[in-house]
Amino acid sequence: PSSRKMNRRGRGGLPEKVKEALKGWRGSRQATQKREGDSAAQRCRRLWPSRVGVGRQEVACRCRISVLLSQSCLPCPQDFGEDDSLYITKVTTIHMGNYTCHASGYEQLFQTHVLQVNVPPVIRVYPETQAQEPGVAASLRCHAEGIPMPRITWLKNGMDVSTQMSKQLSLLANGSELHIGSVRYEDTGAYTCIAKNEVGVDEDISSLFIEDSARKTLANILWREEGLGVGNLFYVFSDDGIIILHPVDCEIQRHLKPTEKIFMSYEEICPQGEEGAPQPCQWASAVNVRHRYIYVAQPALSRVLVVDVQAQKVLQSIGVDPLPAKLSYDKSHDQVWVLSWGNVHKSQPSLQVITEASTGQGQHLIRTPFAGMDDFFIPPTNLIINHIRFGFIFNKSDPAVHKVDLETLMLLKTIGLQRHGCLPQAMAHSHLGGYFFIQCRQDSPSVAPAPQLLIDSVTDAVVGPNGHVTGAPHTSPDGRFVVSAAATSPQLHVQEITLRGQIQTLYDLKVGRGISDVAFQRSSTQGNQYYVYASLQAEPDLLFLELSTGKTGLLRGLKEPPGPRRIVRDSGLFGQYLLTPARESLFLINGRQNALRCEVAAVKGGTTVVWVGEV
Repeated sequence: PSSRKMNRRGRGGLPEKVKEALKGWRGSRQATQKREGDSAAQRCRRLWPSRVGVGRQEVACRCRISVLLSQSCLPCPQDFGEDDSLYITKVTTIHMGNYTCHASGYEQLFQTHVLQVNVPPVIRVYPETQAQEPGVAASLRCHAEGIPMPRITWLKNGMDVSTQMSKQLSLLANGSELHIGSVRYEDTGAYTCIAKNEVGVDEDISSLFIEDSARKTLANILWREEGLGVGNLFYVFSDDGIIILHPVDCEIQRHLKPTEKIFMSYEEICPQGEEGAPQPCQWASAVNVRHRYIYVAQPALSRVLVVDVQAQKVLQSIGVDPLPAKLSYDKSHDQVWVLSWGNVHKSQPSLQVITEASTGQGQHLIRTPFAGMDDFFIPPTNLIINHIRFGFIFNKSDPAVHKVDLETLMLLKTIGLQRHGCLPQAMAHSHLGGYFFIQCRQDSPSVAPAPQLLIDSVTDAVVGPNGHVTGAPHTSPDGRFVVSAAATSPQLHVQEITLRGQIQTLYDLKVGRGISDVAFQRSSTQGNQYYVYASLQAEPDLLFLELSTGKTGLLRGLKEPPGPRRIVRDSGLFGQYLLTPARESLFLINGRQNALRCEVAAVKGGTTVVWVGEV
């Protein structure tokens, strides 16, 4: 803050008698725990042993040091009080980490406050309702997040199921899955998942009905329609229109041909060439909007199509700037961001925003004032963080990222990266500690890749390099793991962010030529753990990695990729299937078994894929 003088390093050092008194002293450390939403006041008290002959000095520097304690002080995130206390009015998970203060002119006299932010549990169960016939297996799943990690228990009709464990009834993955090997009529009931930690509790119910197929009750009919209806499907945008794929049956449920009409305009989904000559559809990017609609870009036609998931039809087209290339959904403000190149040389990029995206119609198209950008990043939401205020735009040839208010669409500030010589190529974010990870450009294959940079989201300051880690960063859905890899590098880096907001490198792997794409799959054997599936650059194989152990394997023979970059798409929080395309087919992977599920033939160019979960 301007009212406080920052440390003047040139001022005289400590007197010899003080240095002698400080021998063996490494500063004081104090840990503080706060519940999310509370206020926090951290006071910089007397910082040194009483034997040190230095009177109380002005507290000159309060630092937020996120990772590298050797880095210089970052600006203060909030305000000082008159008693040299740092006040944070409403703590969130981005505030967790280390805060350090010291006496003005005496850096050796310091105190570190470690702030841990505890978060009450938030859970989701799946399915909410299911109906099964006697003799088949049934699973009820519960995913919980919170800090500290919640403990999960199950009740059946109010009774603790842990007292009823048997060969037929078992708890898997630290209690996150309740499995019944062969259901009987008496297994019908309301199963309550309860997640509890030191600061709160959350619960939800998953209902199970056991009935003969001949006795179809309303619950039975609803569950079957839900399971085989318009939800839990992959939408694949291919050369030959839109393929709607059911992963359990490995069947194409519906095929929207290029000649099918758009409901509101009666245009064709993919117009034919001159004299009716068939032309392959061209797609660029697609996003899921609240499992109600899919927005997909058609660059050659300068438009975005809106697909109605419930009706399984293309509802409308929205004209946008030429060559739309990237879409992203801002769930917090119900907006779809559209980046267009303007021309084949990418020399006239523009950003437009489609508002009220989840209404499906009556949307407005807003042109943003930003110029000269060629990429943008909007942090994802998760169970704990359900509102995002800021995004970033950047130019991959300019050493800076620009912070944007997602509500007003106004530029807030520019964060310069010149000091580190970083030209940003990709970004990722974790709410644990509030880190932004930035991939920096590698100038040539012969030059060692530049390390990632870290930005602190509380202060908007560049912390410095992320150790030796290079490549594009990918964060797990819960923000705990960061996997970094690049198409041009044989290295894959795995890091974990602790519940105190500290980044730890778990291990590095050599993966051959490089990585094209990464997807996270929840572990079926360990609670709150993940597998990573990664497509190998220009190779017909898929790498799978168990994050907790570093064990790897390969799924081989997935045929020739459709292009230099092969995508991998997961199937959501409770999904067990992943999809990756080949040149003329699609491969479905069973993530619970780390095995190939099936190949769906005769699908060309399926390089744009969206998963639609529960509707």
